[in-house]
Amino acid sequence: MTDTATELTEEKARIGAPSIDGFTEEGENLSPANADASPLGGASAKAHSHGQGAGVPDSSRAGRLTSYRLEDFPALTGREEDWRFTPLKRLGGLHRDVPAGPAPTVDVRSSGGVRHETVGMDDARVGSAGIPEDRVSANAWNAAAEATVLTVPADTEAGTVTVTLTGSGMAASAQHLVLVAEPNSSAVVVLDHVGTAVVAENVEIDVRDGARLTVISLQAWADESIHASSQQAKIGKDASFKHIAVSFGGDLVRVTPSARFAAPGGKAELFGLYFADAGQHLEHRLFVDHAVPRCTSNVLYKGALQGKDAHTVWVGDVLIRKEAEGTDSYEANRNLVLSDGARADSVPNLEIETGLIEGAGHASTTGRFDDAHLFYLMSRGIDEKTARRLVVRGFLNEIIQQIRVPELEERLNETVERELAATEH
Repeated sequence: MTDTATELTEEKARIGAPSIDGFTEEGENLSPANADASPLGGASAKAHSHGQGAGVPDSSRAGRLTSYRLEDFPALTGREEDWRFTPLKRLGGLHRDVPAGPAPTVDVRSSGGVRHETVGMDDARVGSAGIPEDRVSANAWNAAAEATVLTVPADTEAGTVTVTLTGSGMAASAQHLVLVAEPNSSAVVVLDHVGTAVVAENVEIDVRDGARLTVISLQAWADESIHASSQQAKIGKDASFKHIAVSFGGDLVRVTPSARFAAPGGKAELFGLYFADAGQHLEHRLFVDHAVPRCTSNVLYKGALQGKDAHTVWVGDVLIRKEAEGTDSYEANRNLVLSDGARADSVPNLEIETGLIEGAGHASTTGRFDDAHLFYLMSRGIDEKTARRLVVRGFLNEIIQQIRVPELEERLNETVERELAATEH
């Protein structure tokens, strides 16, 4: 296994952006076209639309273009730094065509007074917590006919809310969700994606002052499904936000969660679990934006891969701006490769613009089974096949335990067992 971790050496340093020819802030630059085409900086850092785009030109992540307008984003070629891992030919036209098909149906099961509404895209709450920052997201924003809004009332402990999104066909579609946790409220929202779909999705998450919100996004699609989901959270004063992405199903899944602190005292935890089989492409790109003082964030994603051409991608961007004194942040990604022919790409990035922080760091590991763990179990009379299953289950269980919804944890444990049984055959 390999492990990368970097410490701040001067007041303003980009951690994870080595000054080596052929590399960029996100890792190896595979195409000379990326020098001009990258949406992370350059001209795009100076051309923003509709607010939230006032970035810092010399900061790659802070300067990313945001806009509601599709025409502000150039057509994708696959050479862009933000898309170089994504097989565009398998994206179902979500980056190119108008997604005019029927969106997955929405079924909400809730208690505790949670309000569920279907509104037009001109509703004031739409656009309150996020603006598209890539072409697929902007395409979906413009194509969506309506939005589903869930509101957790102020000072309410709402328990668990389950939103089941069921796809029923392969026509490209667009979906929009807005989740609002009003001040001092508490809830767990499960987004359960099932069925067959080709869908570009925008999820806005507004975690207001003092609120505590957990969002679990479960990608349990049928094998042929294609899903690109932008999930952006705005975190208020002294609010707590936990996001858990779980990806098992689908042919191509690309989830891009973000957490942006809007006031001091906020806390964000971003966890992820993915298990890729032969031919699957599961991609997670996240962003944590420390734009205000005294906020904390913790990121941990774990993945397992098996089978020919199984491919996972994890890119983690954490930005600590000049104003964000007292920040405490850490991110890590760990991958377990179970068979030949699988590939895991992992790129942790950390940008720090002030030295007045509590701490910051990042790490990434990718490798096969730990022989020491296997030896320990086998030396106690456990056969090799069972020992391997125990190691994988223990590796992934750290994320499953973060869910804290018993029936969902049981469901995921059963899914892991089915994946491991497939490995043995």
